[in-house]
Amino acid sequence: MTAVTDKVSEKVQGVIHPGNEIPGAPSPVPPSVEEPVEPVAPLPPKPDQRGPDTFSPTGQATGTPQERVAQGGEFLTTAQGTRLYETDHSLKAGPRGPVLLQDHHLREKITHFDHERIPERVVHARGAAAHGVFQGYGTAGRISKAVFLGKDVETPVFVRFSTVLGSRGSADTVRDTRGFATKFYTTEGVFDLVGNNIPVFFIQDAIKFPDVIHAGKPHPDREIPQAQSAHDTFWDFVTLHTEATHHTLWNMSDRGIPRSYRMMEGFGVHTFRLVNAKGSTTLVKFHWKPRLGVHSLVWEEAQITAGVDPDFHRRDLADAIESGAHPQWELGVQTFPDTDDQMFEGIDLLDPTKIVPEELAPVQPIGLLTLNANPSNYFAETEQVAFHVGHLVPGIDVTDDPLLQGRLFSYLDTQISRLGGPNFGQLPVNRTHAPVNDMLRDGMHQTAVHRGVAPYRPNSLDGGCPFLAGADDGAYIEVPEPLPAATKVRDAAASFDDHYSQPRLFWLSMTPTEREHIIAAYTFELNKCWATAIKERALKVLANIDTGLCAQVAAGLGLPAPAPTVTLAEPAPSPALSQLGGTWPPEGRVVGIVAAGDQELSGVRSVRQAALKAGMVPLVIAPTGGILDADGDPVTVQRTFATARSTEFDAILVAGAPAPGADAYGARDAKVDDDIVATATIDPRVLVMLTEAYRHGKALGAWGDGKRVLEAAGIASDAPGVVTARSADAGLKRLIKLLAGHRVWDRFTPLI
Repeated sequence: MTAVTDKVSEKVQGVIHPGNEIPGAPSPVPPSVEEPVEPVAPLPPKPDQRGPDTFSPTGQATGTPQERVAQGGEFLTTAQGTRLYETDHSLKAGPRGPVLLQDHHLREKITHFDHERIPERVVHARGAAAHGVFQGYGTAGRISKAVFLGKDVETPVFVRFSTVLGSRGSADTVRDTRGFATKFYTTEGVFDLVGNNIPVFFIQDAIKFPDVIHAGKPHPDREIPQAQSAHDTFWDFVTLHTEATHHTLWNMSDRGIPRSYRMMEGFGVHTFRLVNAKGSTTLVKFHWKPRLGVHSLVWEEAQITAGVDPDFHRRDLADAIESGAHPQWELGVQTFPDTDDQMFEGIDLLDPTKIVPEELAPVQPIGLLTLNANPSNYFAETEQVAFHVGHLVPGIDVTDDPLLQGRLFSYLDTQISRLGGPNFGQLPVNRTHAPVNDMLRDGMHQTAVHRGVAPYRPNSLDGGCPFLAGADDGAYIEVPEPLPAATKVRDAAASFDDHYSQPRLFWLSMTPTEREHIIAAYTFELNKCWATAIKERALKVLANIDTGLCAQVAAGLGLPAPAPTVTLAEPAPSPALSQLGGTWPPEGRVVGIVAAGDQELSGVRSVRQAALKAGMVPLVIAPTGGILDADGDPVTVQRTFATARSTEFDAILVAGAPAPGADAYGARDAKVDDDIVATATIDPRVLVMLTEAYRHGKALGAWGDGKRVLEAAGIASDAPGVVTARSADAGLKRLIKLLAGHRVWDRFTPLI
C-alpha cells in the first residue's frame, strides 16, 4: 500500500487530515523580494500536488520517484541538456543586429512555443481535475467480476470535471451541463466512466451529436455568445427536436449552475451491462453521489461570479484539496434484469433521454471515491488526459444504446486528432497500470521501445509471444448477446417517441423554490432569443410539460400561453430528483470572517480554529491585506474589502464594525458611493457584501460590534438565517446548523 492510499484509508475511517490553513499559495516555499541568484535545484511540488504514477508506456510499474520524471538540475539548458548562459537576448551581429539564423537556442525556444498548444476539445474544453483513489465495497460481486469493485480494493483514479459548450477561456459558472469523467487505473486495464452531472442527454442517437453541439456553440457568423445556451440557434434546435426537452429542463433547473464540483452528482447516462463470475448479466445505470450533497448557485450569484472569478469552480476544487477537505462521492448502481426487451417498468433502458426514478430502482452503493491530490501540471495531466467509453475491463460491457454506440467511435477518433496520433495512451496521465503487449507499432509520439521481430500472430520467431488469454486468465470477452433478425433501417423504437412524460416527472418532483428557478431560467434564456417564432415554439413545448410553467414563462415573455397538444401524464413525483430538503456536513464550506482591524481579534482567532477543526475553509476579510496584530498572535488576511465578493462564501460572520478603508472611494472601487461614504462610519463595501449574501439566501452571523454592521446593512437580527451571538464560537455553531440546509430557503416566497 502506498503512502497516498494509506492516507485515503485513514480519511475513509473518518480522520480529517490537516491541510494548508490558507489555500492558494502559488509555491511550496515563500518567495524572496529580491531575485534569487544562488543556483538551487527545482523546488518540489506543494504537499497537495502529485503527478501521474510512474508506469512505463507499456503499463509496467517503474518504481521511479516522480521527481525523476520532472525537470532536473539547477541550470537552464536546451531540450538536449546543454547548459545555457543567456536567454534574454538573441544571437546578433552586434548589439543592434541583425539576428543570426544560427541561433539554435532562439529557434528551439520559439519553435517549441509555437507548438505548445494542442487543439482544444470540441466539447468539454474547459476542465479541472484531481488525483484520487477509489475503494470498492465488495457489494458489486454478485453482478460484476470487475476486480476493482472487490472489497477494500483500492484503485488510483484521475477525475476531470468540465463544462460542455465553452472554450478553454470561458467562465466556470455558466449555465451548462458538466462533465464528470473518471479514469480508473485498474490492475486489469483502464476503465473510463465518462458521464455528466445530468442523467439524460439532449439526443437519442449519436448521429445527432454534431447537430446539438453546433446549435449550442456560439453563432458561426459572430462567434457569440460564448459558453451559453441563451441564444436563437440552441432554442431553435431543442424546440424542433423535442427529444431534447428532458435534458433542457434539467439544464434550466438549478442543476445547470452547480455550487461546486464537490457538490455535484455524476451519472453514466447510458445503461451498461455488467457480467459476474458465472457469466450472468445485469443491466445498470451508474451514479456518483457527493458526500456533501447536491447544491447549486442562484442565478444572480452565478452571473456575478462569472465576472469577478471566472475560475470559481476550479479554484474551489483545488483549494478544498489543498486544505485537506478531500471531496468524496459514493459510486452506486441502479440494477435491472437483462431481459430481451431491455425495458424496466415501462421505461426503455436504451433511451438516453430517460431516467429510472430511484423510488423504482434504488441506487445501491458499491464504492467510495476520494480526491486527495491536485495535478502538478495542468497541461500534462488535465489537458492531455484522454477518456474513452470503450476503455472497459472484464465485468463491464456496453449495450445497444444508439448514443453510446456512436461514442464508442467518436472518443477514439477525437483523441487521435487532439493528441497527434494513435499513441496518446502512452502519455503519463493515460498510461495503464496493467502490462501491455499489443503488437501495435510505430506512429507519431511512440515512446515505448518495443522488442522482438514478430509483431504479428501467429509467430514462432518471438517464441509465439504474445499469446491469447482465456476467461480464466482475465481476458475481456464481450457478452454473446443474441441479435434479432432485423431489416436495415434508419429508425428508432416506438418507445423513444415519448418526449414529455419524463420532463413532467422532473417538474412535478421539484419543490416550489426550485420551480421558481426553472421559470426564471426559461424566461431569461428565451428573452435572449431574437426570433419571436422560436419563443412561441418553446412555449408550445412547455405547455406539454405543465400549463402553470408555460403560463408563467409566457407572462415573462409577453406572449400568450398556448394549450397542450398532448395529454399531460400524471406520474408520481420522485423526491430523489429534488436538491432541497436534506441536511449535509459542513466540510469544505467557505466562511468569510469580516475583521475590523484589531477589533475582536481574539474572537477571529477562535472562530478560525473552530472552523478549521470542523473541516471548513475560513477566510479573513479586512480593510487591507497583510497581518493583523503582527506584534502579538498574528492573523493573516486572505481577502480585502476591495477583493472580496459575497459569491465566494457559503456564510459570513462579522467580527467588528470596520470604518471606511483608505481605498473606499468611487474612482477606485465602484461599490462605493462617494456621497454616502463621506459620512459613513462603516465601510460601504462590507454592506454591499452582506446585502448581496442575504439576497442569495446565505447564512449570516455577527457578534460584538458586528451586530451594528448588520443593522447598517438593513438586515434584521431576527430575519431568517441571521444569527447574533455573544461569542464568536457560539455564532459559528449556529451558522453551521444553518449551512446543513445549504441556503436559507425561508427567505424566498415562491408563487408556484
